[in-house]
Amino acid sequence: MCAAILMSCATRHEIRILHVNDFHGFANAYKPYGSQEEQGGLAYLAGRIDDLRAEKPTLLLAAGDMIQGNNWANLFRGKSSIEAMNAMKFDAMVVGNHEFDFGQAVLKERIQEAAFPFLGADVEGLNALKPYIIKNVGGLSIAVIGVVTDDTPTSTHPKNVSGLNFYSPVDTINKYVRALRDKNDLIVVLSHTGFKADLDLAKKVEGIDVIVGGHSHTKVAKPAVVGKTYIVQAFEHGKALGVLDLTVKNGSIVQADGRLEPISPAGKENKTVGAIVAKYRQKVDSFMNETVGEAPVDLDGIHVRQQETNLGNLITDIIRKESGADAAIINGGTIRTSIRKGRITVSDVYAVVPFDNYIVAIKLTGQQIRDTLEHGVSGIEEEQGRFPQISGLAFTYNRLAPVGSRVKDVFIGGQPLIADKEYTVATHDFLAAGGDGYQAFGDAVQSSRDYAVVGGAMKGEKLVYSNAGKWLRDVVIDFVKSRKEISPEVEGRIREVK
Repeated sequence: MCAAILMSCATRHEIRILHVNDFHGFANAYKPYGSQEEQGGLAYLAGRIDDLRAEKPTLLLAAGDMIQGNNWANLFRGKSSIEAMNAMKFDAMVVGNHEFDFGQAVLKERIQEAAFPFLGADVEGLNALKPYIIKNVGGLSIAVIGVVTDDTPTSTHPKNVSGLNFYSPVDTINKYVRALRDKNDLIVVLSHTGFKADLDLAKKVEGIDVIVGGHSHTKVAKPAVVGKTYIVQAFEHGKALGVLDLTVKNGSIVQADGRLEPISPAGKENKTVGAIVAKYRQKVDSFMNETVGEAPVDLDGIHVRQQETNLGNLITDIIRKESGADAAIINGGTIRTSIRKGRITVSDVYAVVPFDNYIVAIKLTGQQIRDTLEHGVSGIEEEQGRFPQISGLAFTYNRLAPVGSRVKDVFIGGQPLIADKEYTVATHDFLAAGGDGYQAFGDAVQSSRDYAVVGGAMKGEKLVYSNAGKWLRDVVIDFVKSRKEISPEVEGRIREVK
């Protein structure tokens, strides 16, 4: 229905929603793994936004994970992203799980710097987040409600969300839709929960007109429709701009045309944003272009959420050797991008493992290791970041088996895993704290009688190695420097069986 404060319901309104998600600081155009053409580029994204915004009343939205990921953002803790987004005149952004990666104090600084609101209706304890905003666009009153995945406490380091509560996005949206539906012409949910969760949300909550999504990096070429709800998502890294054109009449959407526009350096550049990108790129390049080694093969960071990769093997081998552990396990989500064959720079390594994580090694029983691997393959259908990359281990699994009984044969050091035997397993502090749902690690640490966090470093009887003074990415750099040339291979550590 039409809002009472607006013009007659018979009035026809045409508006446009432009949207991006999961930018992760990729401000510079780049050649994605397997592609020979440069894609993305924040200045070209901004240039296309300028042209499309000039055509009709427009709402520009960001669906989360904007300030963390690539070195261009990470080295400035997201300040660079916010400066560019301000220049692009975003209307709103929902907080993503990776917005918490630098800690709450830094997030509050970024929110304060932003000329647009950060939304998070399902987050309690961070007052800087707004649950929703009301925007008048082309004569329509539009309520934009923001929600982030309730898995956030396990997808960032637990210390980053200490004191915060994350509630069900479905329950939260249901509450706000009831409160806002009759007072506004359109209800837009700005969601960082993933495409599958957005489909579920549309099924469970009536009254949502549009869901602008993120988190799953899904390339939704045309809007999905559930009931009367249109669901969109615009891939990742600014390589595409989402465009949704709506015609609203008599309080209802009578036409919706959506598309993704590819972004590349072939497009028009916004000079102001280009200058911001260049300013921060120069700062990055001044100390990130050092060559640390060579790779005669491509290092695959694309498939780390689905299968064993040579880059996953390299990183886990380094972790195991550095800690002296029997085995190493990390989540595929640790690895954020690939490295093309040829020269390897500091910047390349920082892009692969951008998080402030350090190596730890924990005593786990064989059963706990099996449980950990089970958890790792439990979300393979959705390509979730928990999929394991391993060293010193080998296992088989059947994805068609029920969750909890997918892992079959497990070997450690070439020998069958013994359930009640204790082994030393290396990982990083995020997983050791139970991150990404790796509860076996978290349980082992918490069960230590003298468990504590001292000066930011973990301590406990089950922890046999902990080096909080050196980030994982710097350990990787030292290893590559020492070898000069690296050519890791896929060795059959993880095999799928039927």
